[in-house]
Amino acid sequence: MKRRFNDTGLCVRNMHYMVDTNKKTQKIFDELIEYGEYFSILGGRQFGKTTTIELLAQIMEKRDDYLLIETSFEGIGDNIYQNETTFSKGFLMNLYYKTKRIHKDIAEEFKNESNKMLDFETLSDFITNFNDTQQAKVVLIIDEVDKSLNSQIFLHFLGMLREKYLLRNKGRDSSFHSVILAGVHDIKTIKLKLRPNEEQKLNSPWNIAADLNVDLSFKANQIETLLEDFLTEHPNINIPIKEISEKLYYYTGGYPYLVSKMCKIIYEQIIRNRDDKNWYLKDVETAFRKITYGGYSTTLFESNAKNLQNDDKLYKFISEILFGEKQKNYIINDKQVYLAKTYGLIKNENGKCMIHNPIFSKRFYDLILSIMDNADMFKPTYSDFKYYKGEDIDLEYILQSFQVFFKENYSHTDKSFIEREGRLIFLGYLQPIINGSGYVFKEPMVGNERRMDLVIIYNKKRYVIELKIWRGESYHQNGLEQLNNYLDIYSLKKGYMLIFNFNKNKVFKNEIIKYKDKELYAVWA
Repeated sequence: MKRRFNDTGLCVRNMHYMVDTNKKTQKIFDELIEYGEYFSILGGRQFGKTTTIELLAQIMEKRDDYLLIETSFEGIGDNIYQNETTFSKGFLMNLYYKTKRIHKDIAEEFKNESNKMLDFETLSDFITNFNDTQQAKVVLIIDEVDKSLNSQIFLHFLGMLREKYLLRNKGRDSSFHSVILAGVHDIKTIKLKLRPNEEQKLNSPWNIAADLNVDLSFKANQIETLLEDFLTEHPNINIPIKEISEKLYYYTGGYPYLVSKMCKIIYEQIIRNRDDKNWYLKDVETAFRKITYGGYSTTLFESNAKNLQNDDKLYKFISEILFGEKQKNYIINDKQVYLAKTYGLIKNENGKCMIHNPIFSKRFYDLILSIMDNADMFKPTYSDFKYYKGEDIDLEYILQSFQVFFKENYSHTDKSFIEREGRLIFLGYLQPIINGSGYVFKEPMVGNERRMDLVIIYNKKRYVIELKIWRGESYHQNGLEQLNNYLDIYSLKKGYMLIFNFNKNKVFKNEIIKYKDKELYAVWA
């Protein structure tokens, strides 16, 4: 069977090129399953949870001392959640359907016993007897649990498994050797109500879960194994594996779906129709432009947009990370930090909240700018050919024209509004100018929380702009030094500054600043 880069669902070795994650899955097995732990595998949409489960299953299926039972409540309807009887019967019938092709005798036992289920007490007795009669250690895996977390009946079921786990450890009951739940949301944070009118103040039904200290995202050296796997079937294609892997990691943050999607775009869209099938760094840049283009839709992007648009607080939180003056601390007990992390939108970068990857940043930029554009925040017109010099942009002229636009439309707006929205207004102004031939994204801030570095890629050229608020000459000098250091990273000799000044006697001016071996073009707005 021919293989390809996978961007839908489970990755299968004989169908897809895959990252070598054997060390990760073996670590999960050795440190958690072997010790009989109950735990969760968590991650945002398309973060590799189901593939990780399948790889764990393959480890256990090779061993005679393990019996694996896998199930999922995805797509089974709501009738199962009516009461304890319907859930207990439905749970065993679900196990029957999931296991009948692999363990026929065991599946028939599930089916026959389902008719005897009256409540969780009879289900608990069955689980005890079933595990007592097995020679192997029974591991239960439940995938896609998120929908079930809305059901009080399912939470009661987890509470029953929790109680059996505790009694098992005391030698007073028998239960599954290990239970693994996979989903987006952390079940440990959900509290259980035993009665409809009872406050949610009891222990979580899953507070017994051990921590999974394994990062499901890919590092650059792991992405290398994906490309090496691809080359086993395409030995005549040349790929600078290390450089391409590092660039893929830079744009994706190692998000499993995005890594595979970028590779798929390169192979199936970019190089397919050209004579030279070799991969180049420019191909990664092209794939980034394709995947971040506003009209490019995927289930992951649609889910992210829905999560932001349906939650005003989360939308504001992500906006502040993207455009705010100060970085936000990564405090997992903070509700918005936890939620953004749960959805895979952010990551912890030295104790600060960062958007997970530049692809997400660009998509979030476009979403937020679109929403604000629909609210008539932006008023410029774009008929001026002077924005361009041949095939390149004239960033000096763009900054000058923005200065005029800003003076005409926002010079009398209150300070707090501009402090909050000034950067966003500039991005809204810039976006239509570079759209189609370029893109812009925010780089992590270096050392200073009151500035924002934007990187524009246009016609294969890189431009760096520092956006900041004027806070005096001393602060300004620090900013010059930091921008100088940042330009050194990209071996650039020219940089740009857009400075928002709120002094009453401010002057709208432009200035060329010679700083060390750099030329910095600064505009005050």
